[in-house]
Amino acid sequence: MLPGNKRAAIPILLLLAGAAGGYFAFSRFGVSRVTELQSPAFLRQVQELNELATVKYSIQKVVGLREDKVPVGSESILLVVQGTVVAGVDLKELDARDIRIEPDRVVMKLPPAKILHVYLDDKHTQVWDRKVTWWTPWVPYNPDLERQARLRATDSIREQAEEMGILRDASRNAERTIQSFVEKTTGRTVVIPPT
Repeated sequence: MLPGNKRAAIPILLLLAGAAGGYFAFSRFGVSRVTELQSPAFLRQVQELNELATVKYSIQKVVGLREDKVPVGSESILLVVQGTVVAGVDLKELDARDIRIEPDRVVMKLPPAKILHVYLDDKHTQVWDRKVTWWTPWVPYNPDLERQARLRATDSIREQAEEMGILRDASRNAERTIQSFVEKTTGRTVVIPPT
């Protein structure tokens, strides 16, 4: 049998060990931060992520452009291009109405996915063919025709990416990324209603 002062020390040690374990669990899994979660501060944290790029498509195309000359003849250019389309969501568009913090979850309405950037890879873009009609050799080349063809190629690549479903993929990936981020930083379940 333990002396009186040692018997009293055991419950105190158990109580301290339990408190330390509870503190570790709360700190480790973010539960202690949950009570401090406030909508304006949380909104700022999410907005600071800015443009969240969630998908990238790489597309190759052949793009042609023809320009009629005055009074007769034409000039044409054929480009082989490789372009990149990046899509995601712009989290700066979130406002206070898009976030609702509840005791056990966070409900967020994300902005619609959009194409963030479209650009041509110059290393893999080249003029395949460029000519003026053979029977009008005096017609000068238009120095701006290649730039116009590149602009058309960029628009064409953007359209093709949309047809292939880049916005759907970007939206789905953004939801997963935001859910993971918010759940890890707040310890709460995240609900993103369908748009």
